[in-house]
Amino acid sequence: MAKDYYSILGVSRDATPDDLKRAYRKLAREFHPDVNPAPEAAEKFKEINAAFEVLSDPQKRQIVDMGGDPYATAGGGGGPAGPFMGFQDIMDAFFGGGGMGAARGPRSRTRPGADAVLRLDLELNEAAFGMESPITVDTAVVCSTCEGLGTADHSPPVSCDTCSGSGEVQSVQRTILGQVVTARPCPSCNGYGSVIPNPCGKCGGDGRVRTRRKLTVKIPPGVEDGMRIRLAGQGEVGPGGGPAGDLYVEIREKPHDVFTREGDDLHCKLKIPMTAAALGTRVTVTTLDSEETVDVHSGTQPGSTLRIRGAGVPKLRGGEARGDLYVHLDIRTPTKLDAEQEQLLHKLASLRDEEIIEPVKGNGFFSRMRDAFNGHA
Repeated sequence: MAKDYYSILGVSRDATPDDLKRAYRKLAREFHPDVNPAPEAAEKFKEINAAFEVLSDPQKRQIVDMGGDPYATAGGGGGPAGPFMGFQDIMDAFFGGGGMGAARGPRSRTRPGADAVLRLDLELNEAAFGMESPITVDTAVVCSTCEGLGTADHSPPVSCDTCSGSGEVQSVQRTILGQVVTARPCPSCNGYGSVIPNPCGKCGGDGRVRTRRKLTVKIPPGVEDGMRIRLAGQGEVGPGGGPAGDLYVEIREKPHDVFTREGDDLHCKLKIPMTAAALGTRVTVTTLDSEETVDVHSGTQPGSTLRIRGAGVPKLRGGEARGDLYVHLDIRTPTKLDAEQEQLLHKLASLRDEEIIEPVKGNGFFSRMRDAFNGHA
């Protein structure tokens, strides 16, 4: 039983080529496997592609309108997605029938376009808080002169004389099993079944031209390096003015002079003098979007870290939630002292009984060797 390709696309039997394209774009975006992970979506997407290919080809559409199915095979197991040939197809292939060539038919000039990728460099602040960025895209678009038809003056393609519109040429070879019929795409029409005697002067018959366009992409707050933002239908237009693929904007985050990023958290270093670490102090830390005052307690040791909650990067799709800022304290010991400073430090060392420094006893390799040697003495 012939498939109702019009019903699959959800269009009427008098639908125009533009109606077919609009219906295909809508359904393809809904059932494309990259968008719809449901198991049945992949099969539905194949069915939609087959219906669009049939109805956008005048010869195949005529077969449908006459109650037939251009993908039906003599064995009854046809369809572009069918993995097996019927018994009659096999017999025809070996003994001279035309079932295989008739089942495939000419390929459509109108095909879906490819996806495109564009890389966008962002500063840390732009990635953290989001923005709207203008981008320039160099992709194929529908030819404005022929509106995707590929012909001059909107004249229709004509049937290929070499293959009589089938899109294939067949050759017969004699083998010990009998005659073997092989089919290959017609070299005159490249398998389309038709030729364009008067191609469009602007696109050369392809139905599309390359051009540079300006778009605006909205960057959500919290994006990270390597993430991609999808712009549906902004990729390459397909041959014959077929529906466009998607455009993916890939984020590249530039290194920051102060902050390093780990997910939603930020890290930075803060130099403070030895005396401030010993006595304690209050410092002001400049974050991405504010200034925060934090306390450095007396006796703070080298390598200590201060945590400022909520001063990191906004979480992607996390509402008002943000990561934290970790301030790593770099305690600096003075390298040059004047006489008075040196005298004061000596006095402090004397008061703290720190003028004589004893080496730390350890269990290292040389210590063990020394102990072992002394034990044998």
